[in-house]
Amino acid sequence: MTRMSEPIIFYHNPNSRGRIVHWMLEEVGQPYEIKLLRFEQNEHKAADYVALNPMGKIPTIVHRGVVVTEVAAILAYLADAFPAAGLAPPVDDPRRGTYYRWLFFGAGCFEPALLDKMMKRPEVERKAAVGWGSYDDVLATLKKALANGPYLLGETFSAADVYVGSEIRFAMTFGAPGLKGEKVFDDYVARLSARPAAQRTAAG
Repeated sequence: MTRMSEPIIFYHNPNSRGRIVHWMLEEVGQPYEIKLLRFEQNEHKAADYVALNPMGKIPTIVHRGVVVTEVAAILAYLADAFPAAGLAPPVDDPRRGTYYRWLFFGAGCFEPALLDKMMKRPEVERKAAVGWGSYDDVLATLKKALANGPYLLGETFSAADVYVGSEIRFAMTFGAPGLKGEKVFDDYVARLSARPAAQRTAAG
């Protein structure tokens, strides 16, 4: 057994962003071990976990002694650590920049804009002062990106779809405006939800 095949230790709770990483791990198809952290027992704030993730947030992975936190970083790491899964374009592929663009758009634009909307925070007076502009701007950008689909990289499914698609599915579940009922988003989520790896992790 090579070091690359060592099991990935996955610190998880199904009621967290860990669901995104769980789906990604199934797409990767490599051995992983789930360490369940129970919120009701405050296990995500225990000293041994905070030593790995000082924020005390979920998820975290440990692979070959490397600790990775933050969902976008975990997805990028896994895609590169296991290239045979085909979840990221090669470094010298022109699509690599587009892949990075949408992976980090999910983290840096869609998620904060979505949280602003769901928590009913007032819009900032100067949209340019925040990196995501506004919720409407973010949705319009995603709608345009997916118009030529079926995925963010055209015909190629990638880790960027795992992230952005998970966020869209989450937003639809909680009734975020402008998503459910829009054909481009409904079709995108249906395609992603039909993937065997997504179905295997549907329960968390």
